[in-house]
Amino acid sequence: MYKSAISESSIFAVVRIHYFYSEIIRTILIMMELIKQPWHWLAGGIMVGLTVPALLLLGNKKFGISSSLRDICAMCIPADIPFFKYDWKKKVWNLFFVAGILIGGFIANRFLQNPNDMVIAQKTQAILFQYGVKDFTGLMPADIFSWHNLFTLKGFIFFVAGGFLVGFGTRYAGGCTSGHSIMGLSNLQWPSLVATMAFMAGGFISANFLLPVIFKLIQ
Repeated sequence: MYKSAISESSIFAVVRIHYFYSEIIRTILIMMELIKQPWHWLAGGIMVGLTVPALLLLGNKKFGISSSLRDICAMCIPADIPFFKYDWKKKVWNLFFVAGILIGGFIANRFLQNPNDMVIAQKTQAILFQYGVKDFTGLMPADIFSWHNLFTLKGFIFFVAGGFLVGFGTRYAGGCTSGHSIMGLSNLQWPSLVATMAFMAGGFISANFLLPVIFKLIQ
Protein backbone atom coordinates (compact mmCIF):
# COMPACT_ATOMS: atom_id res chain seq x y z
CA MET A 1 0.00 0.00 0.00
CA TYR A 2 2.81 2.40 0.88
CA LYS A 3 4.62 1.80 -2.42
CA SER A 4 1.35 2.11 -4.31
CA ALA A 5 0.64 5.51 -2.70
CA ILE A 6 4.11 6.77 -3.61
CA SER A 7 3.70 5.55 -7.16
CA GLU A 8 0.31 7.25 -7.57
CA SER A 9 1.64 10.53 -6.14
CA SER A 10 4.65 10.40 -8.46
CA ILE A 11 2.44 9.84 -11.49
CA PHE A 12 0.17 12.67 -10.40
CA ALA A 13 3.19 14.98 -10.01
CA VAL A 14 4.49 14.04 -13.47
CA VAL A 15 1.06 14.71 -15.00
CA ARG A 16 0.87 18.10 -13.31
CA ILE A 17 4.37 19.04 -14.51
CA HIS A 18 3.52 17.91 -18.05
CA TYR A 19 0.31 19.94 -18.01
CA PHE A 20 2.15 22.99 -16.64
CA TYR A 21 4.81 22.94 -19.37
CA SER A 22 2.21 22.20 -22.04
CA GLU A 23 0.31 25.32 -21.01
CA ILE A 24 3.52 27.37 -21.13
CA ILE A 25 4.30 26.12 -24.65
CA ARG A 26 0.73 26.77 -25.78
CA THR A 27 0.86 30.30 -24.38
CA ILE A 28 4.18 30.97 -26.13
CA LEU A 29 2.79 29.74 -29.45
CA ILE A 30 -0.31 31.93 -29.07
CA MET A 31 1.87 34.94 -28.28
CA MET A 32 4.12 34.20 -31.27
CA GLU A 33 1.12 34.10 -33.58
CA LEU A 34 -0.17 37.33 -32.06
CA ILE A 35 3.18 39.06 -32.55
CA LYS A 36 3.37 37.94 -36.17
CA GLN A 37 0.07 39.59 -37.01
CA PRO A 38 -0.01 43.23 -38.16
CA TRP A 39 -0.58 45.62 -35.27
CA HIS A 40 -2.31 48.95 -35.40
CA TRP A 41 0.15 51.84 -35.63
CA LEU A 42 -1.29 53.28 -32.41
CA ALA A 43 0.06 50.32 -30.41
CA GLY A 44 3.59 50.94 -31.62
CA GLY A 45 3.25 54.67 -30.97
CA ILE A 46 2.15 54.10 -27.39
CA MET A 47 5.01 51.69 -26.66
CA VAL A 48 7.60 54.05 -28.16
CA GLY A 49 6.09 56.95 -26.25
CA LEU A 50 6.26 55.06 -22.96
CA THR A 51 10.01 54.69 -23.47
CA VAL A 52 10.48 58.36 -22.56
CA PRO A 53 8.98 58.28 -19.01
CA ALA A 54 10.50 54.84 -18.42
CA LEU A 55 14.03 56.12 -19.11
CA LEU A 56 13.47 59.27 -17.08
CA LEU A 57 12.02 57.44 -14.08
CA LEU A 58 14.41 54.48 -14.07
CA GLY A 59 17.69 56.22 -14.79
CA ASN A 60 17.13 59.89 -15.59
CA LYS A 61 18.25 59.18 -19.16
CA LYS A 62 17.34 60.97 -22.36
CA PHE A 63 15.98 58.97 -25.28
CA GLY A 64 17.87 59.36 -28.57
CA ILE A 65 19.29 57.13 -31.28
CA SER A 66 21.50 59.31 -33.47
CA SER A 67 23.65 60.37 -30.50
CA SER A 68 24.96 56.81 -30.39
CA LEU A 69 26.83 57.53 -33.65
CA ARG A 70 28.84 60.17 -31.83
CA ASP A 71 29.45 57.76 -28.95
CA ILE A 72 30.74 55.10 -31.34
CA CYS A 73 33.06 57.59 -33.05
CA ALA A 74 34.34 58.81 -29.67
CA MET A 75 35.01 55.21 -28.70
CA CYS A 76 36.70 54.10 -31.93
CA ILE A 77 38.40 57.20 -33.42
CA PRO A 78 41.68 58.02 -31.63
CA ALA A 79 42.11 61.38 -33.41
CA ASP A 80 42.35 64.51 -31.28
CA ILE A 81 39.00 65.96 -32.35
CA PRO A 82 37.31 68.21 -29.74
CA PHE A 83 33.83 67.04 -30.78
CA PHE A 84 34.72 63.48 -29.75
CA LYS A 85 36.65 64.34 -26.58
CA TYR A 86 34.22 63.52 -23.77
CA ASP A 87 33.51 60.64 -21.42
CA TRP A 88 31.49 58.40 -23.73
CA LYS A 89 31.48 55.63 -21.09
CA LYS A 90 28.78 57.51 -19.19
CA LYS A 91 26.47 56.95 -22.17
CA VAL A 92 27.39 53.33 -22.81
CA TRP A 93 23.81 52.34 -21.91
CA ASN A 94 22.71 54.00 -25.15
CA LEU A 95 24.97 51.67 -27.14
CA PHE A 96 23.32 48.66 -25.51
CA PHE A 97 19.95 50.22 -26.33
CA VAL A 98 20.90 50.52 -30.02
CA ALA A 99 22.34 47.00 -30.01
CA GLY A 100 19.02 45.76 -28.66
CA ILE A 101 17.24 47.48 -31.54
CA LEU A 102 19.52 45.76 -34.06
CA ILE A 103 19.11 42.35 -32.40
CA GLY A 104 15.34 42.83 -32.16
CA GLY A 105 15.18 43.79 -35.83
CA PHE A 106 17.14 40.66 -36.80
CA ILE A 107 14.88 38.42 -34.70
CA ALA A 108 11.74 40.03 -36.11
CA ASN A 109 12.97 39.73 -39.69
CA ARG A 110 14.13 36.15 -39.26
CA PHE A 111 11.42 34.61 -37.09
CA LEU A 112 8.45 37.00 -36.85
CA GLN A 113 7.77 37.98 -40.44
CA ASN A 114 4.21 38.82 -41.39
CA PRO A 115 2.99 35.96 -43.63
CA ASN A 116 0.53 38.24 -45.42
CA ASP A 117 1.34 40.44 -48.40
CA MET A 118 2.12 44.09 -47.82
CA VAL A 119 -0.98 46.29 -48.05
CA ILE A 120 -0.15 49.35 -50.16
CA ALA A 121 -2.68 51.72 -51.67
CA GLN A 122 -3.22 51.21 -55.38
CA LYS A 123 -2.47 54.87 -56.11
CA THR A 124 0.83 54.63 -54.26
CA GLN A 125 1.74 51.44 -56.14
CA ALA A 126 0.98 53.17 -59.46
CA ILE A 127 3.26 56.10 -58.57
CA LEU A 128 6.08 53.82 -57.40
CA PHE A 129 5.68 51.69 -60.53
CA GLN A 130 6.42 54.79 -62.60
CA TYR A 131 9.64 55.19 -60.62
CA GLY A 132 10.68 51.62 -61.43
CA VAL A 133 9.67 50.13 -58.07
CA LYS A 134 7.76 46.95 -58.86
CA ASP A 135 8.47 44.64 -55.91
CA PHE A 136 6.06 45.24 -53.02
CA THR A 137 6.60 41.97 -51.17
CA GLY A 138 8.65 43.41 -48.30
CA LEU A 139 8.94 46.44 -46.09
CA MET A 140 11.91 47.68 -48.12
CA PRO A 141 11.54 47.48 -51.94
CA ALA A 142 14.14 45.11 -53.36
CA ASP A 143 14.26 47.28 -56.49
CA ILE A 144 16.10 49.86 -54.37
CA PHE A 145 17.41 48.25 -51.20
CA SER A 146 19.43 45.24 -52.27
CA TRP A 147 23.08 44.19 -52.33
CA HIS A 148 22.92 44.20 -56.13
CA ASN A 149 22.27 47.95 -56.13
CA LEU A 150 24.93 48.78 -53.58
CA PHE A 151 27.65 49.62 -56.14
CA THR A 152 25.39 51.32 -58.65
CA LEU A 153 24.38 54.96 -59.06
CA LYS A 154 21.07 54.11 -57.40
CA GLY A 155 22.86 52.57 -54.43
CA PHE A 156 25.27 55.51 -54.16
CA ILE A 157 22.42 58.02 -54.01
CA PHE A 158 20.20 56.11 -51.58
CA PHE A 159 22.83 54.39 -49.43
CA VAL A 160 25.97 56.55 -49.43
CA ALA A 161 24.64 60.05 -50.08
CA GLY A 162 21.40 59.44 -48.21
CA GLY A 163 23.19 57.90 -45.24
CA PHE A 164 25.67 60.76 -45.09
CA LEU A 165 22.91 63.38 -45.18
CA VAL A 166 20.98 61.59 -42.43
CA GLY A 167 24.07 61.33 -40.22
CA PHE A 168 25.20 64.90 -40.85
CA GLY A 169 21.70 66.33 -40.49
CA THR A 170 20.94 64.63 -37.19
CA ARG A 171 24.17 65.84 -35.62
CA TYR A 172 23.78 69.34 -37.04
CA ALA A 173 20.25 69.49 -35.66
CA GLY A 174 21.36 68.06 -32.33
CA GLY A 175 19.17 64.98 -32.60
CA CYS A 176 16.93 62.89 -34.80
CA THR A 177 13.23 62.11 -34.75
CA SER A 178 13.58 60.13 -31.54
CA GLY A 179 15.60 62.77 -29.70
CA HIS A 180 13.54 65.75 -30.88
CA SER A 181 10.10 64.50 -31.92
CA ILE A 182 9.68 62.04 -29.05
CA MET A 183 11.93 63.15 -26.21
CA GLY A 184 12.15 66.87 -26.96
CA LEU A 185 8.47 67.49 -27.60
CA SER A 186 7.50 65.56 -24.46
CA ASN A 187 9.69 68.00 -22.49
CA LEU A 188 8.17 71.00 -24.32
CA GLN A 189 11.47 71.97 -25.91
CA TRP A 190 11.07 74.78 -28.48
CA PRO A 191 14.12 73.69 -30.59
CA SER A 192 12.61 70.21 -30.83
CA LEU A 193 9.37 71.64 -32.19
CA VAL A 194 11.30 73.56 -34.85
CA ALA A 195 13.35 70.47 -35.71
CA THR A 196 10.23 68.29 -35.96
CA MET A 197 8.56 70.81 -38.27
CA ALA A 198 11.71 70.76 -40.42
CA PHE A 199 11.65 66.93 -40.46
CA MET A 200 8.06 66.89 -41.64
CA ALA A 201 8.61 69.58 -44.26
CA GLY A 202 11.76 67.85 -45.51
CA GLY A 203 9.94 64.52 -45.81
CA PHE A 204 7.08 66.10 -47.74
CA ILE A 205 9.43 67.91 -50.13
CA SER A 206 11.59 64.83 -50.65
CA ALA A 207 8.67 62.48 -51.32
CA ASN A 208 6.82 64.82 -53.68
CA PHE A 209 9.59 66.74 -55.44
CA LEU A 210 13.07 65.25 -54.94
CA LEU A 211 12.29 61.55 -55.41
CA PRO A 212 10.69 61.97 -58.86
CA VAL A 213 13.78 63.88 -60.02
CA ILE A 214 16.18 61.32 -58.53
CA PHE A 215 14.35 58.37 -60.10
CA LYS A 216 14.40 60.06 -63.49
CA LEU A 217 18.16 60.49 -63.21
CA ILE A 218 18.90 56.88 -62.32
CA GLN A 219 16.47 55.16 -64.69
